[in-house]
Amino acid sequence: MTDLIERAREFATNAHQRIGQRRKYTNQPYHLHLAAVAKLVEEVSDDAEMVAAAWLHDTVEDTPATLDDIEKNFGQSVAELVEELTDISKASDGNRAARKELDRIHLSQASLRAKTVKLADLIDNSKDIRKNDERFARVYLSEMGALLKVLSDGDPILFKRASKLHAKYTEQLTDKDIYDKGPEQLDRDITALKGLDNRNFRRMFVEIFTAKDLAEGLLSFDADSSCEQVKRALKNQRAEVASVRISGTVQGYIRASDLGAGLCADRIKHFTVDQVVNGTATFSDVIHVLTRHDFCFVTVLDNITGVIRRDDINKPMARMWLFGIVTIVEMRLLQLIQERFPDDRWQQEVSDGRMEKAREIQAERQRRNVYCELIDCLQLSDKAQILIQDPESLERLGLESKSVAKKTVKRLESLRNHLAHAQDIVTHDWPQIARLSMWIEDMSRK
Repeated sequence: MTDLIERAREFATNAHQRIGQRRKYTNQPYHLHLAAVAKLVEEVSDDAEMVAAAWLHDTVEDTPATLDDIEKNFGQSVAELVEELTDISKASDGNRAARKELDRIHLSQASLRAKTVKLADLIDNSKDIRKNDERFARVYLSEMGALLKVLSDGDPILFKRASKLHAKYTEQLTDKDIYDKGPEQLDRDITALKGLDNRNFRRMFVEIFTAKDLAEGLLSFDADSSCEQVKRALKNQRAEVASVRISGTVQGYIRASDLGAGLCADRIKHFTVDQVVNGTATFSDVIHVLTRHDFCFVTVLDNITGVIRRDDINKPMARMWLFGIVTIVEMRLLQLIQERFPDDRWQQEVSDGRMEKAREIQAERQRRNVYCELIDCLQLSDKAQILIQDPESLERLGLESKSVAKKTVKRLESLRNHLAHAQDIVTHDWPQIARLSMWIEDMSRK
């Protein structure tokens, strides 16, 4: 194993372990999937960069690491491969089918090296899904078939193997009487609320909060400006990045960390399509960009004038937005409890100690002439614990198992507590922030 591959293996393994990510169906450590993909690539190629990309192919989508982090640690070539393998669709791009089509088009334009890694990923994923989830397997195999049409110029051995698995699994499922919701309905949403007017919801959580509310002004320099001049200006403004003009038009950007000798033109990085949003873009779209990149650039009247960094999600406007989403999720839990455990039967699912705590809270509120039901005095973890014991509730929440549910609630509580105590949510809770932003966009379309 080369040094590059070993460093990629260690980086990816640690990144996925830090967020506690495990395989959906088997609950095995996530790096076992990465190892399987890397092994398949190694069987057909001795290209160390391809194998490194196989280890890193899910890092940007699933962990706090960005493409800039990949480039800093493994070089531009590996970062480009990972970028080709990373989905570009956003929650606001539509339902699952619409998003998958955008990702398929993106992959169709990828290099042959990236397509080979993707074939290995499809092979390992298809085996796992076919074995453990026949219902979703139908949807996945349909999507796999569409992807194979644009992956035919990847490694011929892996393409043949993937095609055979696709044909085999499709045939196995043909005669099975499995209820198929279809890709659109498989977009489960844990925040769907009955009786909530969708227009009002969209206005509250999608239209009111937009990219321009978070963006900071972007310094701009001509391409023939000296790096030393730009470095001084960025330091004075405590900025990390500036735009670069070529013939009077902004064409790219330059990072303070990249500045050395010479001119801006020597250090310019060009904007990628998925790195730029309109000023009216949703917070969810901004977070999607920041999951992939260190900087999200914002346009006003088609001109790039602002920039948003991950740390800007700590701003009051974003924190208020996230706290509202957490509140909506908690309301959903309460509604499900009342549906599944009518006539206060939920009390049988709560420990004596937690019930006593709830009664103390209720008594204190009543002392202050604040009316509330006993169930309103439960903590978020208490409400979740009631539902975790109920298989139907787990399914309606889109959670595969009790262990997954417990981890999800723990992360949600962490985010809420950090929000409430004005702590850094970006450092501690980025994966949960990304998930919530996706859910809220899905809900706004329902």
